[in-house]
Amino acid sequence: MTLYSSPTGYHSHRTRLVLAEKNIGMDLVSVQDGRFPEDLIDLNPYHSLPTLAERDLVLYDSRVICEYLDERFPHPPLMPVDPVSRAKTRLALHRIERDWYPLVDELDRTPDRKAATRARKQLEESIVASADVFAAQRFFLSDEFSLIDCSIAPILWRLPYYGIGLKSSAQAVRRYMDLIFSRRSFRDSLSDAEQEMR
Repeated sequence: MTLYSSPTGYHSHRTRLVLAEKNIGMDLVSVQDGRFPEDLIDLNPYHSLPTLAERDLVLYDSRVICEYLDERFPHPPLMPVDPVSRAKTRLALHRIERDWYPLVDELDRTPDRKAATRARKQLEESIVASADVFAAQRFFLSDEFSLIDCSIAPILWRLPYYGIGLKSSAQAVRRYMDLIFSRRSFRDSLSDAEQEMR
């Protein structure tokens, strides 16, 4: 099993966090933007990261990879067992991917300072508006660490890098960040470049 991973991309970080949480050993190939190895170009028609290759299986969407790893290596489970809770988890993942991820993409890619300022403000407001959800349970929408946490943590880790400081009203978010960032799996998931972001 081989994972082609960006050392700075949050999608790759999300996937590496799942691997670390489940203590899955695999070959990790760090790929710099624009420097795709020939074998990756042949494997992935979209030339995107992360990309997981295992025998004849090739996956190249971080959410698909994370769900596959959770099913392939069931311990510890990162999705609830009952269908209703699983559906709620998938809906929360969808909302994070739809509401937060495009703002982070804009911060990563736009040279327009006004657009970046707008995206920064929207992301901060959206996170602060979720403070009650962060406060409700030990982890995000659950008392157990889940794929939602794997999807949120890379974004929260990058907040200082994007120039986002959370307001005092976001104490629950800060508590959550301290909890997640102190996990061994989270520390193990960080690339050298990501460690330098904070």
